[in-house]
Amino acid sequence: MNDLLILGAGLGTGTIILIAVAVLVVFIIMYFISTYNGLVNLREFVRNAMSNIAVQVESRWDALKSLIDATKKYSEHEAQVLTEITRARGGITKNSSAKEVEKDDEMFTQAMNRLNVVVENYPELKASDLYTKTMDSINQYENNVRMSRMVYNDSVTKLNRTIQQFPSSIVAGMFGFTQESYFQNTASKAEMPQW
Repeated sequence: MNDLLILGAGLGTGTIILIAVAVLVVFIIMYFISTYNGLVNLREFVRNAMSNIAVQVESRWDALKSLIDATKKYSEHEAQVLTEITRARGGITKNSSAKEVEKDDEMFTQAMNRLNVVVENYPELKASDLYTKTMDSINQYENNVRMSRMVYNDSVTKLNRTIQQFPSSIVAGMFGFTQESYFQNTASKAEMPQW
């Protein structure tokens, strides 16, 4: 303790102020680095969650394509319409927005509704083993998409909260971090679809 007092007495007031300012600057730099890295981590969690949605959505479309192939035996016209719907979709990636996924969901629902019309007209298609197994797969992928949406919304909440809170909002603004949009719950998404 006495050594510190002697050291402090040997330093001038200007030197002590300079050391204090240097420590403060180092602390602020470390805070900015830590906050920036935290924001990057949160943004990557959001992108990862969207990537998981993309994988499930793609698998769901692949299963639908199997049903479309089975439909060709019964109704070539409807199979062609369904194939055109699947070609028109944009494709979901880790950089997609919630609105793009919702638009893809609408196209998927439209395709499934058209397919249901065909299935109702051809009971032997509905009774086939391929149809049953594929519908089970589609329902599983639909459930996985729902779970992935919840993880995504949770990740978005954490990112958006950090972006809005002070003082991390300063770092977020300086480095261009923006809030992400949530998946909205709609009446059609409240229940599992009845394909």
